[in-house]
Amino acid sequence: MLKHILFWGFLLLTSSRAHSEFSHFITREGSQLLDGDKVLRFAGLHAPELHRIEDDERGVCKADRRGWGQYFKWPTSDEQQNWIRSLVRSGQKVTRIYVLSVAQSDDAMCERQVHILPPIDASHMPRLNETAMQVFDNMIALADQEGLRLIVPFIDHWSWWGGRAELAAFYAESADDFYDPNSKTYQAYQSIIQQVITRTNSITGRKYFEEKAIMAWETGNELKDSTPEFVTPTSALIKRLAPQQLVVDGNYLTVLSTSLDDPNVDIISNHFYSSNHNNKPQTIVDNLTAIQGKKAYIVGEFGLLPLDQIQRILQGAVNVDVNGAQTSGALVWGFRGRRHNGGFYWHREGNSDYYSYHLPGFVEGAANDEQAVNNALRQAQAGMLGELNAPPLPIPLAPKLRPISQNRDINWLGSPVGRQYRIERKALNDNQWQVIVSGITDGKNQYDSRVDNLFTDTQALSPGKTYVYRVIASNESGESPPSNEQLLIVADVAKP
Repeated sequence: MLKHILFWGFLLLTSSRAHSEFSHFITREGSQLLDGDKVLRFAGLHAPELHRIEDDERGVCKADRRGWGQYFKWPTSDEQQNWIRSLVRSGQKVTRIYVLSVAQSDDAMCERQVHILPPIDASHMPRLNETAMQVFDNMIALADQEGLRLIVPFIDHWSWWGGRAELAAFYAESADDFYDPNSKTYQAYQSIIQQVITRTNSITGRKYFEEKAIMAWETGNELKDSTPEFVTPTSALIKRLAPQQLVVDGNYLTVLSTSLDDPNVDIISNHFYSSNHNNKPQTIVDNLTAIQGKKAYIVGEFGLLPLDQIQRILQGAVNVDVNGAQTSGALVWGFRGRRHNGGFYWHREGNSDYYSYHLPGFVEGAANDEQAVNNALRQAQAGMLGELNAPPLPIPLAPKLRPISQNRDINWLGSPVGRQYRIERKALNDNQWQVIVSGITDGKNQYDSRVDNLFTDTQALSPGKTYVYRVIASNESGESPPSNEQLLIVADVAKP
């Protein structure tokens, strides 16, 4: 616990005085989002795990009585920074994270921590988990430093993460009571909104409603049963608490006509998936037609499609114009980032051939055209800016080499937009570095950090001698500076 406190205290001392990339909030004028006096349009990857990791490496938690419950864990600060830098250095300006998680009955058996804890009793409101919210704080602080805007939804329609049904269970109510303004569940939902928006960030010292990195609050994720009676008081509460931040109506599949005239709603969002028969460019035309230029419009999630179909939707998002109104943003589902000690987190969508995308894209992700999808996103972002071609990727930053084990397993936190790596070694007092391997990647899909390593040095080394290692990243634009150095002292040969 002391280490935990000291860690976050260190971040408070160092990050609160760090440079901010933002001088103003994002605003809306009619159907357009504005970054200062410039129109903001964006294309990129949805980033659900910036504040909570679905740990597919461990598989399904068999102790969950539903039979499909996941394991979750918190990202490290290094991981959060790496992921945000990966998005920004890929050219992305805005991402949408996933919802705050609500406590479930089997959390303890599945070693899950959540954001929203049960109330002390049914007469009280739910509580925020301070450990979880400090991770959230750090995400916001890093997004502010690196120049990434966030869309933050509150509560999930679905149960896998812990959503409205789990919130209702605190008060022996049903999932549908979430949408009833007279229910205890809705009262609890309002309390959560207030607790979150008025929270003081432990890293920046600012209230959440003062954080320019938070572009918009969303009423929830895929709230397909929401009604005007739900949206109207919810959007009014959010706007009253955070007047300088935008509000997204988290309704799903349909456009509520009442939201178009609601002064507290700024953005209409929709999610496109084949199971809903709307995963196509025509949905953009239909949505923009229904919105009538009264609000900004984003495609908050889409994907799980072949490359050509993703490209067609992206081109629709860039080019479709309905009486002067265009799509403000489009986010492909979904992104997973690098692990602290090497490799990537990964996720397979059900039994499909679609996996989460890794940046900047690797040959290991060829099954779902990972590199090509990332290139299409970069090209779409250029199109949103009125440019013909995406700029080249920047030169990678230095990787972070982790301590080397006695069996010479070598692992590192990969460089944002780094595509391949070279490992070098020298004796402690030598000046000349020796290349021991080059052209390797950290992009393996279904990487299992419990058994996998990025590289093992099997070359003969002198017993009792000390060696120094470093790693250098590269991509099509050039090479990174060398990583930090790590020592390996080779064990002496046992004497008779």
